[in-house]
Amino acid sequence: MLSSSLQATLAGRFGTSEYGLSKKAGEDLFFEYGEQTGAPVFVYRFPNMMGHSKPNYNSAVSTFAWAVANDQPYTVNDPTTVVELVWIGDIVEGMLDLLEGCPHRCEYPKTGEMVDGVEYDGLTPRPDPAGHFCYIPTTHKVSLGEIVDLLKSFKEQRTTLNMPKMPAGSFAKKLFSLYLEYLRPEELKYALKMNVDNRGSFTELVHYPDAGQISVNVSKPGVTKGQHVHLSGKWEQFIVVKGRALIQERNINTGEMVEFEVSGDKIEAIFMCPSWTHNIINLSDTEDLVTIMTCNETFDPNHPDTFFLPV
Repeated sequence: MLSSSLQATLAGRFGTSEYGLSKKAGEDLFFEYGEQTGAPVFVYRFPNMMGHSKPNYNSAVSTFAWAVANDQPYTVNDPTTVVELVWIGDIVEGMLDLLEGCPHRCEYPKTGEMVDGVEYDGLTPRPDPAGHFCYIPTTHKVSLGEIVDLLKSFKEQRTTLNMPKMPAGSFAKKLFSLYLEYLRPEELKYALKMNVDNRGSFTELVHYPDAGQISVNVSKPGVTKGQHVHLSGKWEQFIVVKGRALIQERNINTGEMVEFEVSGDKIEAIFMCPSWTHNIINLSDTEDLVTIMTCNETFDPNHPDTFFLPV
């Protein structure tokens, strides 16, 4: 297996690359060796690799991640510049596929060449089971500006609690993992705002701007919390993880009422639906009640959609 470079295509901006010429010469020697000996050869033209590496060396992504994580200066000459990146985890998966006899083979059509109605740019692999080259199926094309903006949002997360969107397999998910690797040990911990009163405490843990928030509620012995209703589509889930509680809900339109006795010994999730006023009562005289609460929207103090109404 030969680790080559996308620069060996000598296409586009790599047309005058001395590095690309040397990589291309290495590929030719490798293919020649395969022809002479009959040994199977596998040549991968990797784009820019992305993973934990030394900052201020040969990876702009590592440099940016380290700099943002550690409050160090950095320079982005042109934020619109687009780079193609391959994550080290995806490379490892590709190498495992190769070892298991299932390499992803391809060819590199020349610039302007039309294949099956698609015009190629000389840099993009075309899957081909009989191809000379191999490739990693998953790469990401992103601008330098997008990378830095994401890193800034990761930095702000501990203040805003807003977790950026990170779908499975996304570039953002991989970049956040890389960012965390560059945090100083003392930065691994950060304080959350506890709202404390004589009834206990309520602490927001994390916000998902497109999906709501997760919080933890602590109720002192005998305390009743809630006694309110949401009218504009807000709903919650109460999940008792420690202690014993009685959850009561009443439909303000029909008068129907339900009660649930729950315990941290048998963890269950209970929905608090719109138009149902609800509460949660700590049934213990001695033990705090700990409840994880999820909500389908982040709390907006200007539009709280929370109206006092006893069950």
